[in-house]
Amino acid sequence: MAGRVIVGMSGGLDSSVAAALLVEMDYEVIGITIKTYKYEEVGGNLGNETSCCSLDGINDARRVAASLGIPHYVYDFTETFSQEIIDYFKGSYIAGDTPNPCVMCNRKIKWAEMIRRADALGADWIATGHYARLRHDDESGRYILGRGLDASKDQSYALWAVTQESLSRTIFPLADLTKPESREIAFRHNLPVADKRESYEICFIPDNDYRRFLKENVEGLEEKVAGGSIIRNGEEIGKHAGYPFYTIGQRKGLGVAADEPLYVIGIYPETNHVEVGTSEQLLNKGLRAESVNLIKYDHLNEPMKLTAKIRYKDDGAEATCRTLPDGSLEVIFDEPRRSITPGQSVVLYEGDDVVGGGVIREAVD
Repeated sequence: MAGRVIVGMSGGLDSSVAAALLVEMDYEVIGITIKTYKYEEVGGNLGNETSCCSLDGINDARRVAASLGIPHYVYDFTETFSQEIIDYFKGSYIAGDTPNPCVMCNRKIKWAEMIRRADALGADWIATGHYARLRHDDESGRYILGRGLDASKDQSYALWAVTQESLSRTIFPLADLTKPESREIAFRHNLPVADKRESYEICFIPDNDYRRFLKENVEGLEEKVAGGSIIRNGEEIGKHAGYPFYTIGQRKGLGVAADEPLYVIGIYPETNHVEVGTSEQLLNKGLRAESVNLIKYDHLNEPMKLTAKIRYKDDGAEATCRTLPDGSLEVIFDEPRRSITPGQSVVLYEGDDVVGGGVIREAVD
């Protein structure tokens, strides 16, 4: 027996295949599913089968575990998730940021809580269905996260905040697979989710309408934020419906007329203003990030030339990166970047290795 491992099973294809592969590799596999939110409280499409933590997802995970002959447990983390992730999500929008809740969930809920469950169940390892690679560097003693083999499915961007301690006990069974190969394995094992479609929306917003979610879950929000000014070059050119309902780089739905395309270039909660400007005004030479987590190196005190991604679908761009004395991260791009968005993640790569990342605090000129 290769050891006892608990697998986070969402009920989707990838985590199900991860469990199947570990069974094949002679691990003692235990499936766990984390209930992260109260379905009756989030609203939207509660029957949405693509949501990773939906009721259907829990039932599918149970069916997959039964087909593999492994035990399966469901743990209720709704209170912790509400405090750590949903409150963070709401607070970020109120602060004028655009949050990435999946990144925080990976660190604070999925890994932290799974390791606690692993300890309680006497498991050596935890495993997930992420498309990412992991190796141990003997010289530095660090665990290094890398891009998955399938570039179109690589999920290393969303894992930058996972700690060294957590990575040291992690297995990624899908590291060297493509999505089509994973689906083939699912069919080979006759998994009941072999033809299930992918999940794209935030789990606690199953209808993918974050504006509805904020209106229903932040008391008095519409009254507090409506009627603010849309400004351009310091002058009011219209009224907005509430600054949390806009994001940097947004073009559609601004409700103002102009002789050239306009985009959101600034969100200012303190004055209830949304600033718009031209495409050129979306460009910035760099950024500063907070909540930094370094993976490949224990510090970046000296400037390093790395590739920096500022959103999940970003190809990345060359930049000079360093940590500052206050612990924040400075990233200066070789060429100006468009739509650097506070609240989103910046992730640094050296080749295919994740050097680290942080939460974008501000764009800098």
